[in-house]
Amino acid sequence: MKSTSALLALVALLPAFTQAQTAQWGQCGGIGFTGSTTCVAGSVCTKQNDYYSQCIPGAQAPPATTAPPATSVPPATGAPSKPSSAPGSTPTTVPSASNPFNGFEIYLSPYYAAEVAAAAAKITDPTLAAKAASVAKIPTFTWFDTVDKVPQLGTYLADAQSIQKSTGKKQIVQIVVYDLPDRDCAAKASNGEFSIANNGQANYEDYIDKLVAQIKQFPDVRVVAVYEPDSLANLVTNLNVAKCANAKTTYLACANYALKALTAAGVYTYMDAGHAGWLGWPANLTPAAQLFAQVYKDAGSSPFLKGLATNVANYNALSVATPDPITQGDPNFDELHYIQALAPALQQQGFPATFIVDQGRSGQQNLRQQWGDWCNIKNAGFGTRPTTNTGSPLIDSIVWVKPGGECDGTSNSSSPRFDSTCALSDAHQPAPEAGTWFQAYFENLVSKANPPL
Repeated sequence: MKSTSALLALVALLPAFTQAQTAQWGQCGGIGFTGSTTCVAGSVCTKQNDYYSQCIPGAQAPPATTAPPATSVPPATGAPSKPSSAPGSTPTTVPSASNPFNGFEIYLSPYYAAEVAAAAAKITDPTLAAKAASVAKIPTFTWFDTVDKVPQLGTYLADAQSIQKSTGKKQIVQIVVYDLPDRDCAAKASNGEFSIANNGQANYEDYIDKLVAQIKQFPDVRVVAVYEPDSLANLVTNLNVAKCANAKTTYLACANYALKALTAAGVYTYMDAGHAGWLGWPANLTPAAQLFAQVYKDAGSSPFLKGLATNVANYNALSVATPDPITQGDPNFDELHYIQALAPALQQQGFPATFIVDQGRSGQQNLRQQWGDWCNIKNAGFGTRPTTNTGSPLIDSIVWVKPGGECDGTSNSSSPRFDSTCALSDAHQPAPEAGTWFQAYFENLVSKANPPL
């Protein structure tokens, strides 16, 4: 892919640190690299590609990854069908020992494809309209942020199963599990439908049960999930917020219930881990690793609980040659640095996590006034396309989790869900309610895409 060469070039420009030996997971070679090529005891300098070698614990290099094959827009679907009993179908309840994305085609979200098609039809410039229409063929995650959306999952799984049968190409359906009671405890824009004070935990468990019931009907279709954006990260840094402190016990109980149920159904799950500008600060790494490892162990240390998702719905690059000025003071100034710092801390806590990284809106950098600004950032562009050619064995795939064009939050100060971040000078305005379509912003993402569409 065009994006791969650009990514590898960026990785090659990562600063080398002068030291006698390179730590585990550190860079130890590659074109243009000038640092130490010797790893600490217990690690082997392992070539990932011409531009990047890394100190990998043990002597075995990780399996090579390949980009997922191109996908096409799925046909309209009807009601979910019965589970397949076709010879040769492989239930996904047997965990893969390697990257769960390898050898699979990613199913395209019909919901997002329809949003994109409608948006492209509104664009009068034919060149921009063609670029916009092409976004429908890029796989994104589908967010199940209310319980009434859950039946759609069965429809998508049935469609994916049909494609799998007709083409022989194994399908992955990507979902976001996002409906915790008192969700987004430190923000306003995305407050959910369940309240802890109003039977929230029981309602959430019912929501999980409904998701799992749909998934279990289609055991030969692989499901990959991002679990609850912002939830566990808030328990690392925002317990000074009363709503977060009050939600901690419920969040952990809900996470335990959900992760056990999802992994038992064969879902490959990545818990949301914020981003470099949140948990990537050195003081946050150890507490974050301790929390994620404890959740992993409490949920049974299942191999289906694959790891962590970073930069979900955010704008950070995977790797940059020069840090954005807003990152000053944080040595983990991009997602690759963050992952390389967090992974060994997780390993020490007994969690052998791998990662996925959202690059859906990370095409342009140096846009924000503050690193904490997250709402509809002006002049952002679509970023690196989903691929397993990530340049790092720690990263299973670059993904698009946030569907570009769906609004982060409203700039209307009279709205009950108004968040002042959405009215800052670096936020695109006027903006509609969170989750609704934002046409002007979508067109901006298309025109500023990097690599270009």
